[in-house]
Order: sequence, then structure tokens, then C-alpha cells
Amino acid sequence: MAQRRFPSFLPWLLSIGSGLLLWAAWPTSPLTLLIFFAFIPLLYLTDLVQNRWGYFGCIYLAMLIWNAGTTWWVGNTTVPVSGILANITNALIMTVPWMGFKSSRKRFGYALSYFALIVYWLTFEYIHLNWELSWPWLTLGNAFAMHPGWIQWYEYTGASGGTLWILGVNIALYSCWQKGRNYPAPLSDALWKEGWKPAAAIVVPLLLSGVVFFSNTNILNVPKGRTLPIVVVQPNIDPYDKFADGAEGKQLEKFIRLTKELADSNTAYIVWPETALFPHGAWEHTLNEQPVIQDIRDLLKQYPRAKLVTGATTLKHYTSKDEAPYSARKMENGGYFDAFNTALQIDTSAAIQIYHKSRLVPGVELIPYSRYLSFMESWALDMGGISGSYGRSPGVEILENPEEQLKAFPTICYESIYGEFVARHVRLGANLLFIITNDGWWGRTEGHRQHLQYARLRAIETRRWIARSANTGVSCFVDPMGQIRQAQPYWEEAVIKANVTPAHSFTFYVKYGDLLSKAAVIFCILLLVYSTVLRFTNRKGYVEGN
Repeated sequence: MAQRRFPSFLPWLLSIGSGLLLWAAWPTSPLTLLIFFAFIPLLYLTDLVQNRWGYFGCIYLAMLIWNAGTTWWVGNTTVPVSGILANITNALIMTVPWMGFKSSRKRFGYALSYFALIVYWLTFEYIHLNWELSWPWLTLGNAFAMHPGWIQWYEYTGASGGTLWILGVNIALYSCWQKGRNYPAPLSDALWKEGWKPAAAIVVPLLLSGVVFFSNTNILNVPKGRTLPIVVVQPNIDPYDKFADGAEGKQLEKFIRLTKELADSNTAYIVWPETALFPHGAWEHTLNEQPVIQDIRDLLKQYPRAKLVTGATTLKHYTSKDEAPYSARKMENGGYFDAFNTALQIDTSAAIQIYHKSRLVPGVELIPYSRYLSFMESWALDMGGISGSYGRSPGVEILENPEEQLKAFPTICYESIYGEFVARHVRLGANLLFIITNDGWWGRTEGHRQHLQYARLRAIETRRWIARSANTGVSCFVDPMGQIRQAQPYWEEAVIKANVTPAHSFTFYVKYGDLLSKAAVIFCILLLVYSTVLRFTNRKGYVEGN
């Protein structure tokens, strides 16, 4: 069959159109529905462009526009080139599943190649969640973060269910359009016979979400006696100033002043943001000797029921190289030490529970695979405080509160976008979730707004209340249905209080994790094996003209 001729600019137009649609659909844009059409130009592009390098260039351009449009703010720091490199690299990685789809299109035919695209993309997202170059900010399922009413079924699938929904609808719409173009009867007949498929692909998950929502309304209707008062502080300290010499004392005074505005004898938790304490680091074995800790305990004596959960920078000493992990730094006077982005739970006793952040931001808190290429440590961005890779040796998994028979998990900043990671800690017994973060590095950009919206997904997946303390905002509470409550203005000092209900039951997603992505990985391996067999036997997996 002769190839149809098309204008030379059409592939690039399709590429640009797809990138712009993806950008326009992303939070916090109100045009979320565009996500159901955003990949259609790339599907058409796959059928249109036969040259492999030309196809790669078009796909890469679309991914680059999407990345640059939605996460350009990553470079809104003292080192702007970091954002440029991040967007260029992430867009390049995103082309991999599409190149696999292109190969599958030639070898497998239409139906199986569409399945392959879904499998390859889900596998890519799963890998992107778990390797050291991890950047899951643009996981497709995150696109619905502003619409919790659409995705209440995330308690079964997590965000990967949203990825499947988006890809499935795009494929269904494109297939309907293709069949309509070649349909012998009038277009209205084609739409009647084929159009119900994409319509069902959109509507059925929405109806399912409604059913799940109404079956869970009892979560919010609980007796008042079972609630816990939590105070959240938003100090509004410029992150570029907070590490200045001599600033720590004034900042502590602000934290204490704001806490006193709403804390009382019934307060169960007080939550301060990321790196609120010890911006230049404090040795973990001497925490009880720190004047700051003594001042906090004096504060807590007024609220005997309260536990204070706060971010801090802590240091751990190792006496020998054999004892030290690969992330440890050498000290001038001998020995080694690790620096940690930490959450502390402090009360009036001498016991301090220490949680170490383990999902670290590539390029800022972690130089990927630097244990193999140690010279790369010098490439770490200096955002104030301690630069270079942070430690990853474990602290406690969750913070325990025996007096209240509670456990809380304090996700630190970037960790809150990892659904399965948060679910695992809920499975360990966390009844409440805290997000402590410092989103002020990137200023008044979409970065802090997107991060806020993603918290809704963790609440739905786990059906847990979230108390979110952000240094410069947005601090708030998120209920188990994904609704944001008492959101505070960005870049303003604030303190808020709410009564929240600890949960004890597990959702399907918490119990079993991300089954969709794990299944995709298995199918990906099988498809690659099948493709290899076909290649070596010089056969195609479909009948010509299919």
C-alpha cells in the first residue's frame, strides 16, 4: 500500500500540540479534561512518521514542552542551569516508552501495540519512582490531583490507576477517530457504533468514583470524642535567609510565639516545617544537650499532652570507615559523619524519636549513584545549609505516641509524592500523616501549588488525615476524601488548628501496594521476550493489513 503524503511540518505541529495540551492540562490549570486528548497527536504521529530518528525528535520535543511548561520552576534557584538540565534529561527519559511503542507498532499490530504502550509507560513510571534519578512529579495519575471527586478509586489503584485511565481514553478516542475516517457509512453511524467506547472509558471511572465516595462518607462522620487537636505552624521564613549565622534564635522565638497562639492543654500534636531546627546541623547523640531542645521542652510543659514534630538537620558520627556508609563525609580531625534531613518527635521526656528522610531530591540532596562516581559529589546544588548527598541510613520508620496509642508518619517534602512509599508506612501502623516541607526555594511558581495538590492523592490512597506544615506555605489539613481545609496564603505567617480523626483500617492500596505497576513490569518483560523471539525468527506478530 502506498504511503500517504503529508506536509513536512505536520509531525512537528502534532508534537508541539501534544506538548502544549499536556502542559495546559496539568495542575494547577483548570483545563484538566485536556489530558484525555493530549496523547492523540502522538498516536497519530506514530502512524505517520516512519523514520525512526525523525519520530524520536518529534516525541522528544513534545516531552520537552511538557516538562518545561510544567516544571520550569525547578530552575528558579541560584543555579538556573539546574532546571534546564533537569527538564532536558527527564524529557529524554520519557521518550523510551514511546520508542518501544513505535517498535511494537511495526511488529505487533494495532491492538497489542496499544497494550504495549500502556505497559511500557506504567513500567517507566514505576522505575522512575524507584531509582536514584527518580522524578515522579509528572506521573500521569497526578493530573487529577485537583479533582478528588473523580478519583476516589485511587484507594484501590493509587496514581497508576489514573495513568491507565488517561492512556486508555486517549487510545480509545484515537481508535474511534481512525475508524470514523475509514468507515463506509456516514460519520454519524460510525460515532454511534464506535463512540460509545471512549465515552464509556471516561464516564465509568467517574461513576465508580461516586460510588466509592458515598461508601466512604462515614469516614468524616465520627464522634467528637475520637478526634485529636493538631496545631500546624507556618513561620514564613525566607529559605535563603534561614541559614544565615545567628538567625536560628530569632526563628525559634517565632515558632514558639506562633505555637502559643492556638495550642492548649488538649493539643495532641504540634507540627513545624522542614529544617525548622538546626539549619547547620546538630549531632544526634547530643540532641538532649542542645539549648534549643531545652527551650522546646519548656514550651511543651504548658501542653503536657502534646508531641512536637519538627524538621531538623542532624548529624551522625562514625568512628571508622568500615562503619560509615557510602554517603558519609570525612572529618578533618578523623572519623566520618552523615548529614540527614530529619523529622524529630520531641516531648517533655528525654526520648527523642528520629526519622531520616530517605526519598531524596536528585541533584540537591542526592547525587545519583555517586558511590560509583565519587567525584560527582561536587556537582550538588548548594541551597544553603549542608550541600552534597544526605545520609540514607534508617532512623525510625514511624513516630510512636504510646500515650494516645497512635503512630504518625512524617513525610518530608519530596517524599509526599511517592504513593507506595507512604502506603508502606501506613501499613506499618501510621494512623496520621504529616507533611513537613519547605517549598519557598522556587518562589511564587507552580512548584509549591502542585506539591500541595499532590497531598490530596496520598489522603485518598490511604484514607488518612494529613496535617501539612510548609515553611512559606501552603500549610493546611487534608481530609481522607482529599479535600483541602484551612489552606493558608503563600508567603504569609500563619498558625492553624483542627481536630482530626486517627484511622486504623487499611485500604486495598495500602494492603497490597501498586499492583497495576507491578503487573505492567511483568508484562513488559514478557513483551520484550516475545519481541526478541519474533526478531530472531524474522516474523511479525500480526497479519499484514491488520
